Amino acid sequence: MNEVYLLTGGNMGDRPDYLERARAAVSVAVGPVRAASAVYETAAWGLEDQPSFYNQVLRVDTVLGAQDVLHAVLAIEQSLGRKREAKYGPRTIDIDILFFNNDVIDLPGLVVPHPQMAFRRFVLAPLNELAPDKPHPVLKKTVAELLAACPDKLAVHKIS
Repeated sequence: MNEVYLLTGGNMGDRPDYLERARAAVSVAVGPVRAASAVYETAAWGLEDQPSFYNQVLRVDTVLGAQDVLHAVLAIEQSLGRKREAKYGPRTIDIDILFFNNDVIDLPGLVVPHPQMAFRRFVLAPLNELAPDKPHPVLKKTVAELLAACPDKLAVHKIS
């Protein structure tokens, strides 16, 4: 069994509903969701002139390999109306693979651990809720250590 951590997020439409629908779809297409962080709200990162995002981290058990998880989450995004029109632009849902076991994967279209994780407070705050002691296999720091050292100063607010 593989353990995968996914970040779900979006800033268009009914944000809580999209997160809930993504969580349900992940449980069907990827595997059972064993834990879910609270939902966090943060201002848009990268392209700031857009609505704030809701984000949630899921810990999922799966029999799928990493590339199959990627294909599954991309299909979920598409089924929930995700359109890739502008980098860092608004979206109904985004699902990123943060960790896949303790594997280091560097393939075209799939880099795990997520290469920008250490620089994004909106990723680290909900991830820290579920796995503060999980070591980053490349940076050799725990999630809690990465959060404490995160250079991103955007406020992240727990909303539920």
